[in-house]
Amino acid sequence: MPLQKFHYRNLLLGEHDVPLTCIEQIVTINDHKRKQKVLGPNQKLKFNPTELIIYCKDFRIVRFRFDESGPESAKKVCLAIAHYSQPTDLQLLFAFEYVGKKYHNSAGNINGAPPGAGSAAGGGSSQKTPLFETYSDWDREVKRTGASGWRVCSINEGYMISTCLPEYFVVPSSLADQDLKTFSHSFVGRRMPVWSWSHSNGSALVRVAVIKDVLQQRKIDQRICNAVTKSHPQRSDVHKSDLDKTLPNIQEIQAAFVKLKQLCVNEPFEETEEKWLSSLEGTRWLEYVRAFLKHSAELVYMLESKRVSVVLQEEEGRDLSCIIASLVQVMLDPYFRTITGFQSLIQKEWVMAGYQFLDRCNHLKRSEKEAPLFLLFLDATWQLLEQHPAAFEFSETYLAVLCDSTHISLFGTFLFNSPHQRVKQSTEFAISKNIQLGDEKGLRFPSVWDWSLQFTAKDRTLFHNPSYVGKSTPCVQNGSVKPFKRTKKTYSSTLRGLPASPENGLLRDPAFLPRRSSLILRGKPAAPQPAGGQDAGAERYFREWRARPADPHGVLLPQLSGAHIKLWKLCYFRWVPEAQIARGGAITAFHRLSLLADEVDALSRTLRQPGAGPAPPAGQDRSRMYFRARGPHDTPATPDFLSSSFPFSPVGNLCRRSILGTPLSKFLSGAKIWLSTETLATED
Repeated sequence: MPLQKFHYRNLLLGEHDVPLTCIEQIVTINDHKRKQKVLGPNQKLKFNPTELIIYCKDFRIVRFRFDESGPESAKKVCLAIAHYSQPTDLQLLFAFEYVGKKYHNSAGNINGAPPGAGSAAGGGSSQKTPLFETYSDWDREVKRTGASGWRVCSINEGYMISTCLPEYFVVPSSLADQDLKTFSHSFVGRRMPVWSWSHSNGSALVRVAVIKDVLQQRKIDQRICNAVTKSHPQRSDVHKSDLDKTLPNIQEIQAAFVKLKQLCVNEPFEETEEKWLSSLEGTRWLEYVRAFLKHSAELVYMLESKRVSVVLQEEEGRDLSCIIASLVQVMLDPYFRTITGFQSLIQKEWVMAGYQFLDRCNHLKRSEKEAPLFLLFLDATWQLLEQHPAAFEFSETYLAVLCDSTHISLFGTFLFNSPHQRVKQSTEFAISKNIQLGDEKGLRFPSVWDWSLQFTAKDRTLFHNPSYVGKSTPCVQNGSVKPFKRTKKTYSSTLRGLPASPENGLLRDPAFLPRRSSLILRGKPAAPQPAGGQDAGAERYFREWRARPADPHGVLLPQLSGAHIKLWKLCYFRWVPEAQIARGGAITAFHRLSLLADEVDALSRTLRQPGAGPAPPAGQDRSRMYFRARGPHDTPATPDFLSSSFPFSPVGNLCRRSILGTPLSKFLSGAKIWLSTETLATED
């Protein structure tokens, strides 16, 4: 099979480039002396390496051979990579150097940008992603959800109350600013109750940290619950969910991820299938994905059916609650299943809510705080996308690229532990570099949502899901354009999967078992629950939901049986040549659907312009699909360059032990060794 002929690539990276923050481990090997060493910062290397292996956070393994390089050059290269990939300070990351140079190369500009330039990059689309850095962004979100009884609070301007909350957030209207200031001292990290989202029935989703003041705990808790109740039009009760007691903890999630990575990357694929699947189950990763989806679905029942507000409580309120709050909103609000909406959700519930990207992504190689919580959220979102393809505007390629972007230390979006840290660190850096900030609060880093920085307009069309069903499709009747709304029955049979009655999140269908070749985890039978009270109501709600025709713009609930919780192969297997399927995998269906969607778009444009003459061939100019139909009578064939890892890894890449290493001189031809001899003097 030939290498991929398409030109899908990241504009910031070369074909085999690895961002320094994507490097997880560096191993040097000397074949002659049979020695190997894991290189850390400021470590000595006592032998001349013949091979360098770089283990990456995105599951890649890149190997370099030094057969055509001198021994001293090989040692310097290894030590240089180890030195620069493990910085000791946040301001040594690439984003700071980039912003600093951008400013100094832009004479007359403020903060490296023309005066008046906005910071909310729109990713090449006409609709910009709200960053929730301003009062107006929060106010628009409150109005969009129709939340009554809630107000935007500005008492944290200048981060005077809490350094891990945004400057603006939403609180119950019945809580005065003075009350919030008084109560804030009793919460861990001073993270007082913060509104996330409101249902049209008046129920709200709220996040809060644990009350550390034991003596005042009961009083403050009652006061907060009363305020949330008053914000509900029907004054409904409040349901509290203690995530620390309900869900796996951070250490368990990290341990499961390490086992998954060892299984997908380090273990040879020559092992028997039966052992591999049992090993996959032993990692517990899919079990944890299922647990978060199941708990989110239970909270959807409380908000949607019981019509009560939900308070998510967690120790610090900035880890597990990010996942649950986001999944609940994806299931309930179709806006967050669009590209712009999903990006605004991440800004609101992760970036501005103080998720510790710096520590959890381990940008500074301090592994004691590392945890793949954001990846787990993307994995859970992919499960929903896989089960309800017509409900999401974005594709799994978009989710995979978004995951990769967390390892590129250019974007301020995924670089800091909190908005306050961004302002504090960038202000200190600006002062040290004599950068005039003007009225800006810290340096303006590039936003990951400006996808034009990474991909061309053509490549960004791969972010669009061809199965997505819009709210309406225009048609022409008697020369006028009218919206044609699809009936739910049109697509109900294809989106729901097997009709079965759910019981505690599992399908009661013993005949439906996974194939031996499928990479899915069989769910363990759930313990029987008493048929009464809330459990019976939830089961009835789930049963009734699945009995109705599918509505991609309504509530989404996950199928939680082992047959439906799958391994996200595009994310975890894309760099494994042994796992690639030539001209096969999900991309083949994506290819055919894209061609069909492109033809439909072309016909729609023709209908909008009656009497305007023949339409241009399908796939030209305004197409939103990556694969474009050439004509209505062409028989589409699967391109030779497609594989199950498309668009990421061509067959014959540099990964895995079965692939021969590539001489490093091929990549460093004419390049200078950038780490000076003086820097290495103490390490020789």
